[in-house]
Amino acid sequence: MKLLIVNPNSTESMTEALKPVVTRLLPPGFEATYFTGPASSPKSINDAATSTASAEACFPLLQPLVREHDGVLVACYSAHPLVAMLRRVAAPAGVVVVGIMEASVHHALALGDRFAIVTTGAAWEPLLARGVAELLGCDGDGGCARLAGVRGTGVDADRLHSLPRRELERRMAEATVALLRRAPDVDVVCLGCAGMAGLREAVAAAAASEVGRHVAVVDAVEAGTVVLCGLVTVRMRHA
Repeated sequence: MKLLIVNPNSTESMTEALKPVVTRLLPPGFEATYFTGPASSPKSINDAATSTASAEACFPLLQPLVREHDGVLVACYSAHPLVAMLRRVAAPAGVVVVGIMEASVHHALALGDRFAIVTTGAAWEPLLARGVAELLGCDGDGGCARLAGVRGTGVDADRLHSLPRRELERRMAEATVALLRRAPDVDVVCLGCAGMAGLREAVAAAAASEVGRHVAVVDAVEAGTVVLCGLVTVRMRHA
């Protein structure tokens, strides 16, 4: 089975960071190829405008690739337009398309009663709250009882891997603590950026220190990979 892992921004280092996370979760018989957005795509997807721009830049290039694969993972933590755009192309061919945000939310709901999201820039806080509310069918103002909150680190996605590791971990820990102080009943924290793949430990340690108990941490790239592989497997068995 062939998977296409899509990084819709144009930063190649972010695509490279996805590879070890995806590879270690691939079942036997699965292989992954990777797509990075063209030069016309933003280097970092930081808001609704850059999300739309990346979709417009990537979609023409991705259309012919979809039918060559069994599943597609859109590795941008948002209600990214590419997910719906690619599903319209993929559905007639029986190709599965998954976005990492929706995959992480479904994982979080299975692991606890309430979850929170640690993300990049502050612009994503209302956008992700609204995206989760729409995904779960909550009210149109972004309110959702299962989502306790969204907190940005102040570091845009394209800076995640250039920032010193200790500084990045400090910022992620601070965002986690801020969320838990506002909502100490949170059971799960989602890493709200594909560029945060592999940074589970900093969030888990900060959460345990703040509330004195285990808080599950969902890596969205891991969640997306697992969901996509499962859906592709089921589809192939019933093809």
